[in-house]
Amino acid sequence: MDPQHPHGEPAARPLAPLEQALHAARALVLADLVAREVAEADVVSLVEDSVTHRRWWVEQWPEGAGFLAGLVAQDVQDALLERYGRWPLCPVCPTGDPHALEVEPELGPDPHWVCHKAGVKVAAVGGLGVAGSA
Repeated sequence: MDPQHPHGEPAARPLAPLEQALHAARALVLADLVAREVAEADVVSLVEDSVTHRRWWVEQWPEGAGFLAGLVAQDVQDALLERYGRWPLCPVCPTGDPHALEVEPELGPDPHWVCHKAGVKVAAVGGLGVAGSA
């Protein structure tokens, strides 16, 4: 018996950096979907599809691991637009045509949801729950 695990449970292996980055990206995008009350099973499947695709992408370009959250957010946003419409709707502009926030930078670290109409950062990817509701 392992003295670190007296009940015979195997020690949990730490996740590889790639897996950590993919799990983090998934969690951030899921948090935004939950915050905007659109985390239905079929929408969560879109997140999983993106994570699968981005796993291959980051295996080809490991330096891009820091960009995964923004890329997964954009992938899900694009897939939602094709199936359901704009997401996430801008909470900053109460009048005029409803419009979606965009992820900036398109390919970079520290992605944010931005309203280009008002020219403001609304929330970090994963932070829509604290940015108000739309």
